[in-house]
Amino acid sequence: MGPLHGIKVIELAGIGPGPMACMLLADLGASVLRIDRPEAADLGVQRPVRFNPLLRNRRLAHANLKDPAAVEEVLALAEYADVLVEGYRPGVAEGLGLGPQACHARNPRLVYGRMTGWGQDGPLAQAAGHDINYLSLTGVLHAIGRAGQAPAVPLAVAGDMGGGALYLAMGILAALLERTRSGKGQVVDAAIVDGAASLAALFYGLHGAGQWQNQRGSNVLDSGAPFYDVYECQDGQWIAIGPIEARFYRQLLDKLDLDAAVLGAQNDRATWPAAKAQIAQRFRTRTREQWCELLEGSDVCFSPVLSFAEAPQHPHMKARKTFIEVDGVVQPAPAPRFSRSVTGQPMPPLAHPDTDFATILKSWSA
Repeated sequence: MGPLHGIKVIELAGIGPGPMACMLLADLGASVLRIDRPEAADLGVQRPVRFNPLLRNRRLAHANLKDPAAVEEVLALAEYADVLVEGYRPGVAEGLGLGPQACHARNPRLVYGRMTGWGQDGPLAQAAGHDINYLSLTGVLHAIGRAGQAPAVPLAVAGDMGGGALYLAMGILAALLERTRSGKGQVVDAAIVDGAASLAALFYGLHGAGQWQNQRGSNVLDSGAPFYDVYECQDGQWIAIGPIEARFYRQLLDKLDLDAAVLGAQNDRATWPAAKAQIAQRFRTRTREQWCELLEGSDVCFSPVLSFAEAPQHPHMKARKTFIEVDGVVQPAPAPRFSRSVTGQPMPPLAHPDTDFATILKSWSA
């Protein structure tokens, strides 16, 4: 049933990192109730709900939270909940009568998770924003991209999902653990700018030590080094290599039949452009599949660059069952894995409420 079996979570519907955090909690066994508006919200991209894995594994109830009667129903549920998650702009939940003070008055043990981009306070707290804005303010966006090119706009992984959802989920779990000692709930203020900055701690350390240049594509881990980059193959497909360690790099050059003395010292930045050109030329002599046959599974730190369609079919991913199918939709399986508290197969997202508030309250208060 998962390690969080028995934990009850109320999710006030939002988009992006809030639902992702609740998916993680639900995947780990928590009973999550998503409270959404009766009408469909404008999420920018409309699709059948079964194609949104972020909404899997929970019950659904509809409520107009501008109606005091509906707010009272949510507060009644909060009396028996362990966690409440909201992703509104600062002050909105309070305006609805569902802020931390109102909820803690009904249940002092409640962990109240708040998910925003900028945080609950600060000059930008009330400003609209999205993943690209949060990453740009933390220095992360500036660092992503190739030499001489504009910053590359990444998927919403480092910001919304990594700096947002994962830090919210981690904060909620930490607050639940602390509650076992204090007996009290508390507010978790998760801001994407805080989480994304935290994820970049390694690089801020390297920058402080003078070992990270501000110019994109000029460092070991940002495509500057010939031994940490992607290369095009004969068939137009791509492969990735990352042999940072000297012994792994030597193995790569042996496999490529390239002379290390000609390429120059591995960490001599002056030789990097010429070395990269020779390595690129060599990778263009074979197809991606041929390189997989030669390099995959060795210690040269090699992998093919796979699409979303290809990744679930890779033998390693299939062996580990990293991807599953839910209601005909291929998606990532719950993670991480546990030796005893094994998580089950996720339920598909619900398009319509499966029950009413009274029935849910009765089951939660039993």
